[in-house]
Amino acid sequence: MDDIQAFRTNPKTAYMAAEYDRVAGDMERVKALAEADPSMKELAEDELKSLVIQQETLLTQMQDILAPSVAEEGSPVSIVMEFRAGAGGDESALFATELARMYQRYAEKRGWEVKLLDLGLASIEIKGKGVYEALRYETGVHRVQRIPITEKSGRIHTSTASVAILPIRKFPKFELNPGDLEIEFSRSGGAGGQNVNKVETAVRLIHTPTGLEVRCQSERSQKANRDKAMQILAAKLETYEEEKAAAAHAANRKAQIGTGDRSEKIRTYNFTQDRVSDHRIKESWHNIPSIMEGNLEGIVETLRVKVTELESAAE
Repeated sequence: MDDIQAFRTNPKTAYMAAEYDRVAGDMERVKALAEADPSMKELAEDELKSLVIQQETLLTQMQDILAPSVAEEGSPVSIVMEFRAGAGGDESALFATELARMYQRYAEKRGWEVKLLDLGLASIEIKGKGVYEALRYETGVHRVQRIPITEKSGRIHTSTASVAILPIRKFPKFELNPGDLEIEFSRSGGAGGQNVNKVETAVRLIHTPTGLEVRCQSERSQKANRDKAMQILAAKLETYEEEKAAAAHAANRKAQIGTGDRSEKIRTYNFTQDRVSDHRIKESWHNIPSIMEGNLEGIVETLRVKVTELESAAE
């Protein structure tokens, strides 16, 4: 069975896997004995039934032992948040930067680790327990309505920025085919130590079938940046496929907080009215200055409760 190799290499189940293999060897010997001596066939069949039960018991025990770790390995170990300017020119780019700072502050308040992945793009990695569960519903278009600093007439401008949440898993759901990848190396930019800009450690990956690309320069070596970029690209492919599936079946989904598509408008930040409104759950919050400083607990918790209610209703 395919799972046996995993049981053999895991210290928690290696002994039981060896016993499983021993029983498998006994089964082969009993079968060979029955073929060599037909008079032993009935006795061999009884022995085989006993050995099958032993194997099934061992397999169940190994599965039970590793069940928690298997579930944990399937869960995201961190997330990558990408922020992109939308409609609105310079004001949109400024808002995208402010959103990145807002989520970074929220993560720091939660005690999570935050790492800037690409100096040229607003792309950050957040690592910590429960980070994906807390922020998974932030994907989409965030709209801001306010009077820009450069606006002399006092006119309210509307701009947008998109947020994408990419789950980084220990074992990605999608395996990357090396033949589908274009890899470029360059020197890392930005302020830093004396080695900055001297070695080509920054990595850019392009997935040619989809056009998806990733840049990473947060790590100290080219290999580390390449490995990180591969993780992020696998997460992008997972999200890409999920968005396609969600779009195809959106009409049949009974419970959803939006489509999970980064092109969907999910929230408006109205500075003139001091109000943040989530269009998916028809809820609003006030005190924008506090929210932009990373105090998102009320929004995150309300979304979590609403999702639970919708999922329970669907069941």
